[in-house]
Amino acid sequence: MKKKVITIAALLLIVSLIGFRLVANKEKIDEKNVLPTETNRAIPVTVAAATEGEVNQPLVRTGNLIPYREANIMATTQGQVDAVHFELGSYVKQGARLVQIDSKLKELSLEATQLNISKLKKDVDRYSTLYAGNAATELQLTDTKYNYENAMNQAEQIKKQIQDAAVLSPISGRIVKKSIENGEYVNPGTVLGTVLDVSRLKVQVIVNEADAYQLKEGQHVRVSTDIFPDKKFDGVISYIAPRGDEQHTYPVEITIQNSSGLKAGTFVTVAFNNTSSQRALLVPRSALVESLQNPYVYVVEEGLAKQRKIQVGRTIGESIEVLSGLNANEQVVTSGQINLTDGARVQAAN
Repeated sequence: MKKKVITIAALLLIVSLIGFRLVANKEKIDEKNVLPTETNRAIPVTVAAATEGEVNQPLVRTGNLIPYREANIMATTQGQVDAVHFELGSYVKQGARLVQIDSKLKELSLEATQLNISKLKKDVDRYSTLYAGNAATELQLTDTKYNYENAMNQAEQIKKQIQDAAVLSPISGRIVKKSIENGEYVNPGTVLGTVLDVSRLKVQVIVNEADAYQLKEGQHVRVSTDIFPDKKFDGVISYIAPRGDEQHTYPVEITIQNSSGLKAGTFVTVAFNNTSSQRALLVPRSALVESLQNPYVYVVEEGLAKQRKIQVGRTIGESIEVLSGLNANEQVVTSGQINLTDGARVQAAN
C-alpha cells in the first residue's frame, strides 16, 4: 500500500513538471509572436512649403441689387386725408397726385384774404392821392402799403398750403409701402408710403486701392445671377469713390438697365474687364484635410506632424489661398495624411 502511494505521488510530480514546462514554452512562443511596436517608427509623407506671392486673377466682386431710386411719399401740411389714389404695387408717375388732404378751411381763408387785399389796394390808391395833395401823412401811406403787402404775403402762404394738400409722387416707380387710409389725420413729415424706381438697378461693391486706379467711370462690366444662369447683364460703372477708407478700399457703384424684370435685393456677381494683382499665401490643394467648411492641415515641426486649423479663401488652380492659421515657408503635408494623427512622427520622402 505504501509503495502504491509513493508511485501515485511520483506520477503527480511528473505531470506537474510537464505542465510547468509547457506553460513556460508557450510564454516564450507568445513573446516571439508579438509584433514589433510602431510607436517610434516615422511615417513617410511628402511635404511642401506655404508660399507667398503675387496672384493675378480676374477682378470679380459680389453684391446685392438695390433700387436706382427710392423715395418716401411725405405730407408737408397738416389735415385730414380726403382721398388716397394709390395701392400697394401701383405704378405711379412722378408728379402724380397720390393723396389729397382736406383744404376747405384754407380755401375759405384764401377767399377772405383776397377780399381784404382788394380793400387794402383801394386804401393804398386813396392814400397815395391824398398824400400827393398833402391831405394825408407819409406815415398813413406807409402803414397802408405795409398792410397791403402783408396781406399779399398771407395769400401766397395760404396758396402754398392748399398746394401742399395735394401730395404728389416724388419719382416714377412702384408703390412698395402704403401707410395711409382715408380719414386719417396727418402732420407735416408724416410718411404716407414708399415708391421704388427699379427701371434701373445698382450694385455697390468694394475694391482695393490698386484696382480702384484701374477702373474708370463709364466702363462696362458683366453682371450675372444664379436666378438667370444663362444670362449676362450689361452694367456700367457709374461711380468710383474719390476717397478710400482706412483700409485703402473704395466703394464702386454699377448701374444696370432693368429690362429683364430683375428685383432689388437679388444677389449678383460683377465681373470687371480687369485683372486684380494681390499678395496671397498659397498651399497645394492636396494639403487640405476635411472640407472647405472645416479645413485644417498638418504642419511638420521638428519631425512631428502638428494639426493646424486654417481659414481658406480662393481656389487658384491647384493651390488654395490661406487667409489665417499658417505662415509663409511652413512645411505642410501634401500626401500621407490618412495615416497621421496630431503629434505623429513623420519623415519627408521628398
